[in-house]
Amino acid sequence: MASVWAKSFSNLTVLPVFLLLLLCLPPGGGQKKKENLLSEKVDQMMEWSSRRSVVRMNGDKFRRFVKAPPRNYSVIVMFTALQPQRQCSVCRQANEEYQVLANSWRYSSAFSNKLFFTVVDYDEGADVFQQLNMNSAPTFMHFPAKGKPKRADTFDLQRIGFASEQLAKWIADRTGCSGTTYTDIHSHTIRVFRPPNYSGTIALALLVSLVGGLLYLRRNNLEFIYNKTGWAMAALCVVFAMTSGQMWNHIRGPPYAHKNPQNGQVSYIHGSSQAQFVAESHIILLLNAAITMGMVLLNEAATSKGDVGKRRIICLVGLGLVVFFFSFLLSIFRSKYHGYPYSFLIK
Repeated sequence: MASVWAKSFSNLTVLPVFLLLLLCLPPGGGQKKKENLLSEKVDQMMEWSSRRSVVRMNGDKFRRFVKAPPRNYSVIVMFTALQPQRQCSVCRQANEEYQVLANSWRYSSAFSNKLFFTVVDYDEGADVFQQLNMNSAPTFMHFPAKGKPKRADTFDLQRIGFASEQLAKWIADRTGCSGTTYTDIHSHTIRVFRPPNYSGTIALALLVSLVGGLLYLRRNNLEFIYNKTGWAMAALCVVFAMTSGQMWNHIRGPPYAHKNPQNGQVSYIHGSSQAQFVAESHIILLLNAAITMGMVLLNEAATSKGDVGKRRIICLVGLGLVVFFFSFLLSIFRSKYHGYPYSFLIK
């Protein structure tokens, strides 16, 4: 009986010691596995980035390298539809700007494994679009290294445009930095470098050559320089360009139009008063030109001394231009400024 009690006492003594040893041992197995998995993901992303500045992803790659933990790097994803059958001209334009930004980051001295640029095409990752309830393209999203994306991690393309500089500022904001240069969470900086574009210089040289040649050919008769009608037309062209928003387009770089990938419907007028499409500015320019033409005809009918019947026809044509196209212009204004109460002819 004594031996049995001694054996039981020995077992009770060994058991707490064994449990204490288990608690003291570091949980190295699971942590080591997590570190190895993270290292493999980072190495794979770096390998892909060394080949292309923008990593193409399908549904499986997106879920593994962007959504699934562990991950200590941020990912910028452009969701797009670049296949020709999609007929998304805006996607191609946005992709060009995105490539410029990704190349600027890839070939800068500050390049690191803490930020990657990727793209998911609808035809290669339709399941990703469905998973994120995404029904338009292009769309830019930031997936932070920690936590889930917030509302501000989706780039406001309709309001800001998709110029590389605007994208860089947005990325800087989302990674907790500021300024005109991109700065990631490790204080690495990158500036947007665009490839040389001599189209503006060539166009200016051609314009100067054209004007110089015209002046040379008419060197013996330069009275046309003092032509008031010519200068008036040139001034109107400048006014039309400025009032239609061409300068805003040049600064913000908005898309020409927007095509809904779900139903294929193309929108030429932006629904918000804070943004516009390039096609919209062209429409406004033509409307303003038509209204101006109507006013010119009304003035001509009132001041000329020609045949009364002809003047009456000119007056009616001018009045029709002003009334119809001003109504059209007012209807566009109402569609952008929701709640505006007034309309004329066209609603």
